[in-house]
Parts: sequence; structure tokens; C-alpha cells
Amino acid sequence: MKLHTLTKAISLATLLSAASLSAYAAEIPLSRAVEADQVVTKVISVDAAKHQVVLEGAQGQPVHVQLSDKAKDLGNLKVGDKVSVQVTHSVAAYLDTTVDKGLPDATERTGEIRATKDNPNPGGEAFRQVQVQLKITGIDLKKNQLTFENPAGEKKTVSVEKPEVQAHLKNLKIGQSVVVTYTDVLEITTQHES
Repeated sequence: MKLHTLTKAISLATLLSAASLSAYAAEIPLSRAVEADQVVTKVISVDAAKHQVVLEGAQGQPVHVQLSDKAKDLGNLKVGDKVSVQVTHSVAAYLDTTVDKGLPDATERTGEIRATKDNPNPGGEAFRQVQVQLKITGIDLKKNQLTFENPAGEKKTVSVEKPEVQAHLKNLKIGQSVVVTYTDVLEITTQHES
């Protein structure tokens, strides 16, 4: 079990709040990457009144978790129960082919899904999605470089390494946008020990 992954997953869970997720469709996908980590651990102690849980970390050391008051089913969590935490990170980049659509922008969405009333095991799913629109302000075909402007007005030049992406640089125009979507999904499931 990776303690670092468990800590990141727990931190992500405590930062998320309810909101709606709207689907985003862009015209041309440029790249996608997905990474997933899963940790299975067990409950050492539960204090439902204080919303505190202690989980077994790597090498058996305790990991103290302070949950928000949204964790309503902690009374069903018992010492020895197994907790599975899965975190999925994804990054997708799309080219918006309209030119001079507007200034660079950034949005953030979060949400959560709780265990149902018919399921006595605490758990649920939460997500955080950040979408950043970067405006193309420079194209250097000889050096295979693009310059982007971010929402803060800062510019950064990046080198395009992949030959299949380099081949498409000639089709880009100043003023087009690249929309990058970062998504983290946290899923927590519990199982009572018999």
C-alpha cells in the first residue's frame, strides 16, 4: 500500500464539495492520459461523533483522517472493516478551431455521490475537474514550438516532441485555443469484516 497515495486521496476527498458536472465537447482531441492508483487498507478506529477515522498506513502505522460533517454514515463503519480508495487522474487536451473566441479562461467543477440509504456501508465518489483554456499566441514550425497565453496573461513556449503532433502544427492558427481538462475522481468503498 502506498501511504502517499492514501494521503493524496484523503486530501482530495476533504476538499471536494457538491456541484454539477457538465459535459464538454471540443472539436479536435489532441492528447489524453489516464492514471489510476488503488489502496486497500483497514479501519483501526472510528469516532463518528467527531468525524474521525484512523486507517492502517504503510508498515502498519496509523493514518488519522478528519472528515467533514458530510460523512454521515460513519456509525456503520467498524474497526477491522476494509476501505478501498481508488484515485483516477486524467488529462485531455482539445483544439478549439475557432479563432479569437475570447480571452483565456479557467473553470473548476466539483461534485460527490454518496452511498444510498439501502447500502449501510459508508463510501461514495467525488470528482474535481479543472478546465483551462490556453490561447495560441505563437507558432514556430522550424523549432516545433507553440507559445500559449494562460488566464493570468502569462506566456509560455513549449516544444512539441511527438512527430504525429508536429505534423499538425502547420494547421494551427494564432488566436486558436487549446482547452486542457484535468479530472480527478476519488472512489471510496467499504466492506464489513465478518
